[in-house]
Amino acid sequence: MSSPPSPPTTAAPKPQPSFRPPLWLLLLVLAFVLVPFLFWRGTWFGRRLSQEETGKYLADTEHPRKTQHALVQIAERIVRGDPAVKRWYPQVIKLAGHESSEVRSTVAWVMGQDNQAEEFRQALLGMLEDPDPLVRRNAALSLVRFGDAGGRDILRRMLQPYTILSPRAGTLSVRLQEDNAVNPGTLLGRVGEGAEEEVELRSPLPGGVQRWLEPEGTAVEAGVPLVRLSPGEDQVWEALRALYLVGEVEDLPEVERFARGVPGMPDRVRQQATLTAEAIRRRAAAEAETE
Repeated sequence: MSSPPSPPTTAAPKPQPSFRPPLWLLLLVLAFVLVPFLFWRGTWFGRRLSQEETGKYLADTEHPRKTQHALVQIAERIVRGDPAVKRWYPQVIKLAGHESSEVRSTVAWVMGQDNQAEEFRQALLGMLEDPDPLVRRNAALSLVRFGDAGGRDILRRMLQPYTILSPRAGTLSVRLQEDNAVNPGTLLGRVGEGAEEEVELRSPLPGGVQRWLEPEGTAVEAGVPLVRLSPGEDQVWEALRALYLVGEVEDLPEVERFARGVPGMPDRVRQQATLTAEAIRRRAAAEAETE
């Protein structure tokens, strides 16, 4: 009997050359991953700072974001009841005069977290005269936490439109139209003659473009009212909550306007305005009874 035929032999497969990406490609991929991480790490205020980092960030005059990071961390430690955080209070107060309005605004908010610190209350009273409206508003809101109504006029103005004046003489160039939403820093338009001489017109507050008081292309003088901004929802909400505690009868017209309902404002604003108006009337009645 013949043996079965042997299976055909096949040649062994040739080894495939392994792919090794060039170094420049590896570095590029690493950059795509590392750069966003470093940016996030440098801008996220939630990253815990060491004592040494807090001191350095508070003293950093060239990077306002780092200073704000330290201030936010201090506020969180105040809320947690950490007594050691008071070591930074003198530096926090010093930052009330920082050249950056964003830093000063954060300082005003931080001071309101410790309503037992008299040195903070005194500093906040001075910040009511700050040239930036957002700083003044944060100072007024923080003072209410101290039971201090020194910023009540500012709180009432938070319920009203805000008018921006022309920073210089020149031709008005409008960028945003009426009903456009704005945030602090939003470009509204420009004033000047020619691209090199134009001055940007930016919003100092959150809200919306309610009305341009001068039309596009108008030649305006310095100090002329140009645009009126409607108040932002959060600003109105916070002002109403503050006036619930310190508001007086003369604040009622503005409060009741929101209690009746303002177009574009959510129902929570109307409800808070109703509660605030009732609280003001109760205080006024109680004061009348004691006189």
